[in-house]
Amino acid sequence: MTHEISAHITGTVWKVLVQVGDEVAEEQVVAILESMKMEMPLEAPSAGRIEEVLVTPGQAVEEGDVLFRLASG
Repeated sequence: MTHEISAHITGTVWKVLVQVGDEVAEEQVVAILESMKMEMPLEAPSAGRIEEVLVTPGQAVEEGDVLFRLASG
């Protein structure tokens, strides 16, 4: 099953902490978003493997944009 990890705020991708193929734990931080000079961690909703990274540092994102795809089994 594939899960989408979406932006929970409108802002800028400050750091991407995972890459395709990485195994992540539930609630592991996968990226840090910046909005209004505040850093907000973005966490994996479940354990799994990163299938796709759809953003790069410095990219502007809107709330709800899909940033990662996570395969969980």
